[in-house]
Amino acid sequence: MIGPNADSLDALVGNYNGTPSRPVTVLAGLRERFPGAKIEVVEGSGWTEAPREAVPDSALKDLTVETFQGLDLEGPATAPQPATNAAFGWGRPQRQARQTSMRWTGVLTSTETGVHRFSVSGEGGYRVIVDGRIVVDAWTRAPDSAPDGEVALTAGKAYAIVVEANQSGSRGDLRLQWSRPSRGADAAVAAAKAADLVVFVGGLTAKLEGEEMSVRAKGFAGGDRTSLDLPAAQEGLLERLHATGKPIILVLMNGSALSVNWADAHLPAIVEAWYPGGEGGRAVAGLLAGDFSPAGRLPVTFYRSADQLPPFKDYGMAGRTYRYFAGEALYPFGHGLSYTRFAYGKLVLERATVKADQTQGVEVEVTNRGGRDGDEVVQLYVSRDAPGAPVRSLQGFQRIHLKAGETRRVRFALDGAAMSVVGPDGTRSIAAGPVRLWIGGGQPLARPGLAAPAGVEARFVVEGGRTAAD
Repeated sequence: MIGPNADSLDALVGNYNGTPSRPVTVLAGLRERFPGAKIEVVEGSGWTEAPREAVPDSALKDLTVETFQGLDLEGPATAPQPATNAAFGWGRPQRQARQTSMRWTGVLTSTETGVHRFSVSGEGGYRVIVDGRIVVDAWTRAPDSAPDGEVALTAGKAYAIVVEANQSGSRGDLRLQWSRPSRGADAAVAAAKAADLVVFVGGLTAKLEGEEMSVRAKGFAGGDRTSLDLPAAQEGLLERLHATGKPIILVLMNGSALSVNWADAHLPAIVEAWYPGGEGGRAVAGLLAGDFSPAGRLPVTFYRSADQLPPFKDYGMAGRTYRYFAGEALYPFGHGLSYTRFAYGKLVLERATVKADQTQGVEVEVTNRGGRDGDEVVQLYVSRDAPGAPVRSLQGFQRIHLKAGETRRVRFALDGAAMSVVGPDGTRSIAAGPVRLWIGGGQPLARPGLAAPAGVEARFVVEGGRTAAD
């Protein structure tokens, strides 16, 4: 298993959540589901850079810390105090901003030989000095994810280390981090070459997408995204893993759409797990094991690029969402695959024409033509030829369970609101004229490499017309 979310608790729960009492990561879920398999994990990549972890207490010896009542390691200082690690929480916010700086001094050793990448997670300024050389210098106030510094270390060798930090705000924290050779991309590629199968669990995290955040990685601006692409560090590693020739399953954990164009073109299987919840790893493992057939459907459009979208300064709906987007999506709203196959019989209408104040009944037979049981999400889309009308609009869906070979009749009722459109002047009306229906396992869209879902279409006519009440 490779990827930043393979054993991530953060990726299970997203932004707004409680504390899971029994969290199951994807790694834990697969080990539980396949107890006889040898499952190794090498992170290989962080979300946007090399994988990072806190420098463990065992790597830091004879560590002491001094605290200064000034921002530049000046002014009255406390006597050096013993410390176990180069981490500190400034505690509860204060009414007034602090003017404090700290210096940790000690000895660093690693159990690995090779290039180590050092960084500091914190909200103030900081420096990292190894054997007298400054390897990280962000002394002016800096956000999280400051530039890393590289140092070649020899296993077992002692190095003098100094970490300096300041804090001028009312709150904040600090943690010394590193990326070890055994967790990097080269180690991940080597592990893939020795494996039968690679499960790459990547995507995003609530630490990258949110509100008022200090993220400054490529593709992000604070908690906003400036690109829909999978972060370059992850995609680059996926390309290297693909070059090994080993089969790769990509599991995405994220809270918003990702433009995984390269993965779509090169990988045999992609699972969108979102932020799946506390025991999400168990669900992903069951899906990969074939314990059930997937039936999730996308609640948003996965665009090929942010370039397909109008600027957000434009509040118009033209080109936005599946209802008004006329381009080719990577994965359309409502899309989702199954381990079985479904077929749709003839669509039967209650009436060939309806009055504006009548309800139209719609029925269709759905058959599971595959060799295993599964759920289908039957989706009903309506299209109208009228000014301001969307390309199509979802007006109903039903999730049904069908045993292999089973057929079931599904019924929908379309009222006036489902047949109405909102004109350019903001008035909602039920216009006279044709109504086009599509019922199927998704929108009637296809592109190279992605077949249109099974479904059927029909037409009827609305007679008369009237303004619809909101």
